[in-house]
Amino acid sequence: MNSFISHLNPLTTLEKKKIRTPWGNLKPKVDIFPVIYILFIYGIIYILPYGTHFVGSSWFDWFRSEDGLLEWVQFFLYFFSTIFAFKVIFIKSKGGLNLNLILWGLIAVLCFFVCGEEISWGERITGFGIQAIRDLNFQGESNIHNLHFFHHLLLDPSFEISCVLFGWVGWKYFPKLDALPAKRYSLYFLSVAMFYFYFDISYASTVSQIRNDQEIFELLMALGIFLHCKNNAFNRVN
Repeated sequence: MNSFISHLNPLTTLEKKKIRTPWGNLKPKVDIFPVIYILFIYGIIYILPYGTHFVGSSWFDWFRSEDGLLEWVQFFLYFFSTIFAFKVIFIKSKGGLNLNLILWGLIAVLCFFVCGEEISWGERITGFGIQAIRDLNFQGESNIHNLHFFHHLLLDPSFEISCVLFGWVGWKYFPKLDALPAKRYSLYFLSVAMFYFYFDISYASTVSQIRNDQEIFELLMALGIFLHCKNNAFNRVN
């Protein structure tokens, strides 16, 4: 029981995540929380009844809705990731400018940008936005990622490329660059890359495009970056 609970906590170290089975113990080299999360969403949340009585829709649609629970969780994860990334930069800047420090700077800027985009740079809170951007935005909001050009041509490839970089290429080929997430966090990113790849491929197939559950999978990327930044900010072993 303690082993199962430890896997539900993404903050637990890998050393404490031994999986006990009747056939012996398994010691995963990566965090399997993303697998448990996906099984929970599609195995339990997906079939929960009476959602319309409480939130006006199915619990599943409420979870993955635009400006819904998962999107706000992502905002806070990227917000704190920004703070942690800048803390890492402050610590490592004492060693002088190098490639690793530059990458940390890019991660900090990226987290800040995504954090702002998640709430349309405050428009979802204050109601104030930039009308010129709203007119070009297919959701009528003051953000960049929902501009037609960015959303339809750049957004999905950027997720796929960055998630493959963070989930495999980084730790595999550049292990000395701690700005790139460790092997432990692979599934947080590779699951997102697989979803977007399958989503885009289905668009070009002979059948209807699969349902867009991007908020469900994007949460994993946000959590992976948060854990990566937090552990490095506090010098914790991955």
